[in-house]
Amino acid sequence: MLSESRRDTPVPATTSPIPGVIQQRPTFDDETIDTAMRHSAPRRPGRPRHIPGPDTSDHPRDQILAVAARLFVDRGYAGTSTRDIAELVGIRQASLYYHFAGKPEILAELLEMTVRPTLDKVAELDQIERPEAALYLLALHDATSLARLMHNIGKLPGCPDVAQTPEAQQYASARGQLRETYGSLAVSCGSQAVTDTIHLHQLGNLILSNVESVIARRDDGDNVAAKELHAIAASILRLCGVPQAQIEVAAKVAIAAPGQHPQAQ
Repeated sequence: MLSESRRDTPVPATTSPIPGVIQQRPTFDDETIDTAMRHSAPRRPGRPRHIPGPDTSDHPRDQILAVAARLFVDRGYAGTSTRDIAELVGIRQASLYYHFAGKPEILAELLEMTVRPTLDKVAELDQIERPEAALYLLALHDATSLARLMHNIGKLPGCPDVAQTPEAQQYASARGQLRETYGSLAVSCGSQAVTDTIHLHQLGNLILSNVESVIARRDDGDNVAAKELHAIAASILRLCGVPQAQIEVAAKVAIAAPGQHPQAQ
């Protein structure tokens, strides 16, 4: 199933990665942010707002990212100010600038979260002997990552007010790297009938579209179960013309792979 996705921005020629790699996602849950919204009565300018809940030990930078993610998705990037973010986090607006230079830098980091974990996974594929197993594992990891991103931020690159920003253009470069990796793996394991008729670039885009169907599913309010994540990975191998017996072996290799998230098992 094709969908509006995190990566619909045209890919520039350069394939340099986005600066500022994020190694760990913040965990600032919806309940805490909703509670903050309900208790955010007007106060004197400059006064910090308190967000009740168990997550006060989170680093302020992570809290800023979590609140910004929620607001960018709900109100839009253009419709959210740094003051809005600071008030819901419970800090002064000036304090936000200690952690981020401004709203564009926050956006850049959120966009990075949607693609960087999968790009980092590419380095581990050398341990997988069969290209169809490597493709299955990468697609499964990508879909799983999108399925558990906070506030479904995978949809941000497809938002009109985000798509035209310089940050989205930088992000497109990283998306291009992922597309090329998908395409190369598809050519390596695909049937001759497929590889003779579909170019590597097209295969990469088709695979991305299948993986990103997770975003639309989440946008409809549905949780994406492990079985569905595996079904996406399997459908990608079928798209490449891989026989069912090899798909089943690839699935077993992916499940046994070190570091695989429990949601995908």
